[in-house]
Amino acid sequence: MFSKTVLGIAGAMTLVSGAAIAEDFGVTGGQTNVLLDVGTLSAAASLDLSSVSSDVIAPGDLGAGSVAFGINPVDAPLLPTTFSYDAGLSAFSGTIEHTGSVFFNDDAVEVGNFSIAFDAGRVGDSRSGFYVESTTGIAAILFDVATPSFVQADSSVLSIEADLLVSGEFAAFLLDNGLASADLTGADVGDALVSAVPTPGSVMMLGMAGLVAARRRR
Repeated sequence: MFSKTVLGIAGAMTLVSGAAIAEDFGVTGGQTNVLLDVGTLSAAASLDLSSVSSDVIAPGDLGAGSVAFGINPVDAPLLPTTFSYDAGLSAFSGTIEHTGSVFFNDDAVEVGNFSIAFDAGRVGDSRSGFYVESTTGIAAILFDVATPSFVQADSSVLSIEADLLVSGEFAAFLLDNGLASADLTGADVGDALVSAVPTPGSVMMLGMAGLVAARRRR
């Protein structure tokens, strides 16, 4: 599994450079489950989980205390998912988008509408290059996704299990706002499980083409 992951990162680097690589499957649904280490967040970052928005599933599939965010479809009016991949995740592109928010400190701090994307420049140490970005409330990259402990990428499912590491951007935010007294970059603060439902890539591209055409007609 790890060799597949390394190949996937290498493939994504090639994609970023502009080479044409065909992906066989698109992501049309599913959910991303997150289990945060609330003890560490509270003690090290002064963040106490207080609530979640109504569109967040609680508990999620990672047990008590976990939450799950539905993966937005490709035709979502806002934040459509554009991720596509080939068998084994040796090539991939696009982003996995979600709707829903998590609140901390009596709902004074919000993160949500998460985007999972890849940046070859973030690969290093135990970082896979994938990252989780909040696009509402605190609009910043919150976590780097560690090298996955499990990957299945085929016609039946895209499943990825990995740790969540505090990003440099989020660590700087915590320091700047007096929420942390030390640099938490790279700290392991939770687990993530992406369970995405695939559709053939050609079908996904046709759907996206129809969506673009419909928007142009408007």
